[in-house]
Amino acid sequence: MARYTLHGIFASGPAYRVGLMFNLTNTPFNYVHVDLRGGAHKAPDFLARNRFGQVPALEDSQTGFVLCQSCVILDYLADETGQFGGASRAERLRAREWQLWGAGNLSTGIYRTRGAKLGFAKFPEAVVEANLQTALAGLKELNTLLEGCTWLVGNSPTIADIDIYAIAGYSAQAGIDLAPFPNLAAWLARVEALPGFKSVTDCLPQASAAA
Repeated sequence: MARYTLHGIFASGPAYRVGLMFNLTNTPFNYVHVDLRGGAHKAPDFLARNRFGQVPALEDSQTGFVLCQSCVILDYLADETGQFGGASRAERLRAREWQLWGAGNLSTGIYRTRGAKLGFAKFPEAVVEANLQTALAGLKELNTLLEGCTWLVGNSPTIADIDIYAIAGYSAQAGIDLAPFPNLAAWLARVEALPGFKSVTDCLPQASAAA
């Protein structure tokens, strides 16, 4: 019986972030599909797990913890699995800095541009363009910050890489060409080469599934 249960939806970037962490750490998990269109995320039983009415939510049957917010879940799983947490406290803090940075313009720009491209969301044309420019600015900054770096923090991958990949990895679905960002493209390829990696399209099932 799997220790962890992840509540999410396969198309969610934040839910993908947690699913990717499970796969990279070779950690079995049960998966519960949350029907956002049907309003399942606002039902009382789900709100009891995630008071914000969002995905993902994580249940740990061993500790009794029920957690929401993907950044917090990654931090928790790094401790519980002993993987991707950084080699020191300093690296862990740097990883958290990256997570908070990614939650700003990078995720707003890419996720909203992707949503418009795939028909998940509708925005006025001017807003679509503004979101695209926000995404490009975030990717340009990330490409610059990756100059001379193999990983975002230290000498090995951390939750920072998992977190930021789960944003930048949606660039193709957003219709964004990464050719102008060679440092970024090379880093994405390094993450994709990690054992256990699964892409944004094949990481999470489209229906509930046991481990």
